[in-house]
Amino acid sequence: TSPSRRAWSQPAARRCRDLFLSDGLQQDMPPAAVNIRKKRRPPDSNACTQGVHMMKLAFSTLACPNWTWDRILSETSRLGYDGIEIRGVDGEMYLPRVTPFLDENLQETKQRLRELGLEICCLGTSVVFHDPRSFESALAEGRASIDLAQKLGAPYIRVFGDKIPDPAKRQETIEAVARGLGELASYADGTGVTVVQETHGDFTSSEVILEVLERSKGTAKGILWDINHPYKFAGEQMEKTYRLLAPYIKHVHVKDSRGEGARAVPCLMGQGDLPVKEAVDLLRQGGYSGWLSFEYEKKWHPQIEEPEIALPGYVEYMRSILY
Repeated sequence: TSPSRRAWSQPAARRCRDLFLSDGLQQDMPPAAVNIRKKRRPPDSNACTQGVHMMKLAFSTLACPNWTWDRILSETSRLGYDGIEIRGVDGEMYLPRVTPFLDENLQETKQRLRELGLEICCLGTSVVFHDPRSFESALAEGRASIDLAQKLGAPYIRVFGDKIPDPAKRQETIEAVARGLGELASYADGTGVTVVQETHGDFTSSEVILEVLERSKGTAKGILWDINHPYKFAGEQMEKTYRLLAPYIKHVHVKDSRGEGARAVPCLMGQGDLPVKEAVDLLRQGGYSGWLSFEYEKKWHPQIEEPEIALPGYVEYMRSILY
């Protein structure tokens, strides 16, 4: 099996899960599930000059909806990730209300992150701009999330388009989404935070999301390239998507899936049919040195494998294609 399609067998995955929870972890665990932090980077300090761009690994908290904040931090560090993308903690999806991010807890949270050598790479909001009835509340959540990201030192907040409910009002909806993105981008100007719109929903194709970006004001804006959606839902080849979006890509969601279009289902890395390695190679060849964030949507798909299997597996898989 080539490295790009490598995957654990189901028995091996179950064994990984069992060992993850056992006292014999360090002796018996597969390489991806022990403390990978020590060997995450290639040993050659000149690797960047040889074409290995230091992309950083993170995962979205969608992967572990039942983990506490303390466990999220400890496992992120132990498994060798560089950072965390926050999309809900302890069931709270409105991030300014998450307990570790309240003003009275913020300094302690930042101190713990520093001690573990971790970063928060992105705040995943629920902001959507396609519905005029929720437009103002979406702006309010976006502004509050920008404020929180600035306090945490997080470089990005993620927003959606997200739908075009009435095809007859397609242009009107695109203009509304562009207006919303522009309002938040203008608010974020000078804060060190960038608002990234994800390739998602009816704003998945490169052409549509570029139209939004071009019509919106402000400078603190960009694109979150979810490598699954344009390929599976818009039928775009990876090369086309990257070629069109490359100048604007700020953040990347990595995942694997099986099936086509609406029938595609998420799966463990290497067990699907998404050309993940091609996407990563395009990013590397283009000099991308940002985050490769594993969006494993356990919260939305509770039937898929547990995070004890998926999260160490992602690190092993990405090491196999990066180094």
